[in-house]
Amino acid sequence: MSVRRLDPNQPSDFEFTPENLAWAKEQIKKYPEGRHQAAVIPLLWRAQEQNDRWLPEPAIRYVGDLLGMPYIRVYEIATFYSMFNLSPVGRYHVQVCGTTPCMLRGAEEIKKVCKREIGAEREVTPEGVFSWVEVECLGACVNAPMVQINDDYYEDLTPENFEAVLSGLRRGREVKPGSQIGRQFSAPEGGPTTLLFRDDDESRETQPERAAGEAQTQAEVQGAVEAASPVQPPEAKSGDVEKVAEERARFERPEGDPDDLTKLADLDPDAQHALNAIGITRYGQVGRLTAEDVEWIETRYPRFKGKTAEWLAAAKALIETDTPGGVAPDAAGRETEPKDKD
Repeated sequence: MSVRRLDPNQPSDFEFTPENLAWAKEQIKKYPEGRHQAAVIPLLWRAQEQNDRWLPEPAIRYVGDLLGMPYIRVYEIATFYSMFNLSPVGRYHVQVCGTTPCMLRGAEEIKKVCKREIGAEREVTPEGVFSWVEVECLGACVNAPMVQINDDYYEDLTPENFEAVLSGLRRGREVKPGSQIGRQFSAPEGGPTTLLFRDDDESRETQPERAAGEAQTQAEVQGAVEAASPVQPPEAKSGDVEKVAEERARFERPEGDPDDLTKLADLDPDAQHALNAIGITRYGQVGRLTAEDVEWIETRYPRFKGKTAEWLAAAKALIETDTPGGVAPDAAGRETEPKDKD
């Protein structure tokens, strides 16, 4: 690790603002008696934030006095952690990760942009807008190369999009942090390449197709839940309400407590929620689904395709024992007479 020294030009004194002092005292209270010095890092960090993102020597002594610590102990901490800037920095302080993953993915090109657009390392631009420094790993290796600017990460950088980031900040524009190529979190660059279908799925449904089906299911469930609410959400459109009303009319919800549909074969809680939302709450309703009902459900809920028949068979086996009162509602929710029992 490189030697880190205090800046030769220091202010004459430092003290917290009343608000920061009150905050510091609350932080100190979090630690047991005799262990208050453990608050040194958050207090140094707050001192740096108050002083335009750099930590002057008077602030080190000030924090030492607050915590009853020898100045040398606070100095050791401040000079050890690179998160503490010991010299003035720009309004936007760029920390370029130069560790192996970022280096292999183009960090050297990013440093060249910094030298060209900002200047020498650790120097502040004349207008005080930018400064930059190379640092060790910042923990976003999967989206390398990347930089940290103040409190935000900017990932998947190229010389071109990094220049665009700097240009936007220089002009006071809002610049979106995170991946600069549209990658979602740490997903594979270019989209998924594996696990695109299930081995038992004869249709070899691709992941995008399945995701679209699940999104449609979720949207329909949410719409049904909102339509059932006493207060209609303001954003609901008349066409949506009519569609949900038509769907709910097909399966009239029976009175009484719903059955636990997750007892049926391969019927998970999400599927139960979807069925409940369209009025199917009892084993009897599932066991008496017609071929037309099955087609209607599987058309609107593609991820249920092939499973509905298994649910129907399992429900028939549970009707006699689990339907309250021995009365099995048909698929539309109408009560039928109990079957004669031997």
